[in-house]
Amino acid sequence: MKNKSSSIFVNLPQSTSSMKIIFFVSLILSNLFFAQTTVPDDYRKIPDILDTTEYLYPFIVPDKEYGYWRVLTNDTDPEKAVIYDSQMPEFMTINEPIPEKGFFQKCIGNRCFSYILACKKERSVYFSSEQQLRDFIGTVDNLPEAILIAQTYGFSVDTSHKLGASYKFEDKNISLYISKSKGCPEIKESYFVKINRKTGRLESKNNGVYFKSENCDHSSSNVSP
Repeated sequence: MKNKSSSIFVNLPQSTSSMKIIFFVSLILSNLFFAQTTVPDDYRKIPDILDTTEYLYPFIVPDKEYGYWRVLTNDTDPEKAVIYDSQMPEFMTINEPIPEKGFFQKCIGNRCFSYILACKKERSVYFSSEQQLRDFIGTVDNLPEAILIAQTYGFSVDTSHKLGASYKFEDKNISLYISKSKGCPEIKESYFVKINRKTGRLESKNNGVYFKSENCDHSSSNVSP
């Protein structure tokens, strides 16, 4: 019995060593597999300017007709609050209170979220959540709208890499290779995203990690749409 017990304790370090070897082999194989992930040649690079959310709003073609609409942030200064507004008729004015929450929430306090205020049949209508922004956009008419739809699901454009900033138009869909970041140090994962142009429905597939930061920069990790 004593001999059997001692042999078990002798084998334990070998088992631990084997597990480490298996782990590192798996890690190497996963990196080799990811290295083979490429963007097809028929995809085009997303223009650098479209990685900024504020520049996407002017391209929105609302799903319904509105006399006037504007995108705002929750800034206490009315003049600084306006991100974008459509051409407002001279006879029309909108002066409504700031909602308690909005879409693309990035902090607590001033200038921390965005929302849309529209005028329909002389009545004000709020759009203050990611789902409501998708409803406001409706049919996906162009690339900026597709990027906005993707952003409501937590994706973003990374123009530094094709795996984070590529697109292709199809008859029924707009297909994207875009990014999603997490953690600190930052890790960026590439996703293949397909958006139905008629319904706005989004499907996604994770392509794996394409960037790992060595440092933890809290200032950059706090930046969001």
